[in-house]
Amino acid sequence: MLEQLGTDSIDELIKQVIPASIRARAPLELPAGLTEEEALAKLKEMADRNQPFKSYIGQGYYGCHTPKVILRNLLENPAWYTAYTPYQPEISQGRLEALLNFQTMIGDLTGMPLANASLLDEATAAAEAMTLCRRMSKSKGNVFFVDEDVFPQTLEVIQTRAKPLGIDVCVGNPEKDLNDQKYFGVLVQYPGASGQIRRPEAVKGICAQAHEQKALVAVAADLLALTLLKSPGSLGADIALGSSQRFGVSLGFGGPHAAYMATQDAFKRSMPGRVVGVSIDADGNQACRLALQTREQHIRREKATSNICTAQVLLAVIASMYAVYHGGEGLRRIAQKVNELTTLVAAGINSLGFTTANQTWFDTLSIHTDEKTTEIHLAALDRGINLRPINSKTLGISLDETTTLEDVKQLLEIFALDRNVHIDLDTLKPEAGEALETELLRQDDILTHEVFNRYHTETEMMRYLRRLADKDIALDRSMIPLGSCTMKLNAASEMVPVTWEAFANMHPFAPLQQAQGYLQMIQELEDMLCKATGYSAISLQPNAGSQGEYAGLLAIQAWHQSRGEGHRNICLIPSSAHGTNPASAQMCDMKVVVVACDTNGNVDLADLQSKCETHSDNLAAIMVTYPSTHGVFEEKITEICDLVHQHGGQVYVDGANLNAMVGLCYPGQFGGDVSHLNLHKTFCIPHGGGGPGVGPIGVGAHLAPFMPGHGALSNTEEQSKNLVGAVSAAPFGSASILPISWMYINMMGGEGLTRATQIAILNANYVAERLKPHFPVLYSGTNNRVAHECIIDLRPLKESSGISVEDVAKRLIDFGFHAPTMSFPVSGTLMIEPTESESKAELDRFCDAMICIREEIAKVERGEWPQDDNPLVNSPHTAQKLCVSEWPHAYSRETAAYPLDYLKMNKYWSPVARVDNVYGDKNLICSCPSIQDYA
Repeated sequence: MLEQLGTDSIDELIKQVIPASIRARAPLELPAGLTEEEALAKLKEMADRNQPFKSYIGQGYYGCHTPKVILRNLLENPAWYTAYTPYQPEISQGRLEALLNFQTMIGDLTGMPLANASLLDEATAAAEAMTLCRRMSKSKGNVFFVDEDVFPQTLEVIQTRAKPLGIDVCVGNPEKDLNDQKYFGVLVQYPGASGQIRRPEAVKGICAQAHEQKALVAVAADLLALTLLKSPGSLGADIALGSSQRFGVSLGFGGPHAAYMATQDAFKRSMPGRVVGVSIDADGNQACRLALQTREQHIRREKATSNICTAQVLLAVIASMYAVYHGGEGLRRIAQKVNELTTLVAAGINSLGFTTANQTWFDTLSIHTDEKTTEIHLAALDRGINLRPINSKTLGISLDETTTLEDVKQLLEIFALDRNVHIDLDTLKPEAGEALETELLRQDDILTHEVFNRYHTETEMMRYLRRLADKDIALDRSMIPLGSCTMKLNAASEMVPVTWEAFANMHPFAPLQQAQGYLQMIQELEDMLCKATGYSAISLQPNAGSQGEYAGLLAIQAWHQSRGEGHRNICLIPSSAHGTNPASAQMCDMKVVVVACDTNGNVDLADLQSKCETHSDNLAAIMVTYPSTHGVFEEKITEICDLVHQHGGQVYVDGANLNAMVGLCYPGQFGGDVSHLNLHKTFCIPHGGGGPGVGPIGVGAHLAPFMPGHGALSNTEEQSKNLVGAVSAAPFGSASILPISWMYINMMGGEGLTRATQIAILNANYVAERLKPHFPVLYSGTNNRVAHECIIDLRPLKESSGISVEDVAKRLIDFGFHAPTMSFPVSGTLMIEPTESESKAELDRFCDAMICIREEIAKVERGEWPQDDNPLVNSPHTAQKLCVSEWPHAYSRETAAYPLDYLKMNKYWSPVARVDNVYGDKNLICSCPSIQDYA
């Protein structure tokens, strides 16, 4: 490969790629890499320090059982967890169908016509609901009214999100206090954090009163409870949101878990996140795709309504398959069991002389324990059980799917404060009665679609999951050369600890002394990430790259305010930036000013200087991606940083391309003040079909006091110095997948991480060099080298042949490849990032495919194939398309299916022909079609 590039060594290549002014002067200060077994043993010692007590804490997090057929064939299956976001629908039909199941499930349970394909967690979903209400309501009020019975973490994230937007958050009883406010939206918790279930007439009254004020109502609802309770839609709500965690996803110390949002049809164009819709393919067959794509933030940029450019796809798929496996009746049985056991506990509590604060309940009781509160709480801890202290005189308990009759008996023994007391559950059962009165219960059927009534045996479920996985291209099939997305190896040994009980079954609000293994692992990971970036401190709370961007800008904003310069609100963003950048700035109420790029894709220094001078008094920050979005290391990065600093601004370095820097240069040393790091890119957490992700921020010492806080850490030293609120529901975000990055860094060591970066750069330059004779490489650095990715220009071919970048992307499917990133950052181009994971053989296979495609385009240019009938415009070719008695095309079946010989031995068949996006947007269907439609 070096010979192809005309260089003698990796070191020589790196000198040609990375500017000398920022190149690392010393090796990355991390220990030598461990073997897989050594790393697993070390992490196991940490995990054993955790004490996963039986938790009745609740508050949006509940124990559940992941069906083993789903655990083995989905969560632990690389065909599912290594897939990318389904932007290329033809090779994503399996996960798109699974997400359509999720949307159908949410729509059924919430009584809403439209649901999205998941959000990050319940608290951020509530914050998104707040801004959706603000956009769509006709009210001129500036208040968002929040139910006093909301989960505390939800309120905290709402308050964080509201502050920079100038929204006033009012907390109160929506049944009594709405008359006192001019509000644009109301949030109701259903059931409430106390366990109380508001009467249907009360919720209807809240909705009616809000609608009279032209405000909208969002209901945060428990999905399992909704299998029994009247739906938010039937009660008049405009938006429903919540978490799907208890549908088969472990506690995981807080995540990742898929939130949901559903709404009325009138708000579909303003719905945050992604929506899967049903369209047709070129042959008229049904096909799924992402609907309403104009909402994608890369397009809307500073006009974006949200920066949630990610979802929790893998977790949403698990939740949907949990519903598919159990079906509507199975879910009802689980819910009824939980409710019956809760009612049994209530009866036992009453028999012991205690009373409950809530008169209705699904799974949660708030119990008046008065002077016995501390004694009971300690007695529970002594038995390895966590209760929820509400205040000095009240304890809370929340039951779940994992609760048994033996657990109920043990709970009552604890409240009796006498291990020898005789608890006779058979006597209590008749006294318990029914907790849910008829007026609370839904009367409509749920999950009636065929998909929720067919796969209730393990055999059927296993085969269904296999059929869906076989429709997709993930990393287990081939390289996914997506520029800016870093689809690299997720090693099996990195994934193993995720399902260890000591990590999986820890409640995020358990006492921290029970989570010492987690805290040690988190601290070690933070330290290693600091060394890899050159920053002084790391926060792992942001549970997506977009959340990291937001948290980083909040830190900058808070720092300016602490210096009496809160008026600084100008955010400079190069024209080539990721679309999430301007959207994040908008969420912080910053004004976006675009900086031009020159013909080489670099920031135009003259324009930057002009903009800095014009906005000097109000300059807050610049958001710059490095290496640039054009795939080169800009020589002037230190000048860019210095210039912004001279005018009082801070430098935000987008960490999307950190895979080109680890061990070779450090953003915290060449001028960056803050960066978000995509652990789901550089540090090996898998993309999972479009989520989970983790987007921690690294900051300089001066910004360290302004990282995200969290109420659950209020007694810790970290929280005491925090001036910024929570950005995610859980204090450590998606904690259960952090062991993946811990394992990766420890197995690689400093030398291995540096070598990986070198190989990533080598691979990109090798691909660029092989493709140069066939396609123009659009950008390169000073020495005619690219960084970790290259952009090839297809625009001249459009002129000469009529073949578009989309045609090339779809033709690659016939070769068994996921297309590179299309038309970003430049329309009509492909951005290719091979990563360090790919062998020379795989790189050559991809290059051979691209060269073969170029030869096919040449045939169109020469007139051998018509512009409207050739293998490119008709791609991808399905088996159904080829299995016809007459072949009407200008090229052969063999050319269509087997353009290169290796495909005869290893062929991926696209399940659908090219999907019609326009048809899908004009005929929006976002839930499972009927079985007749499938037929």
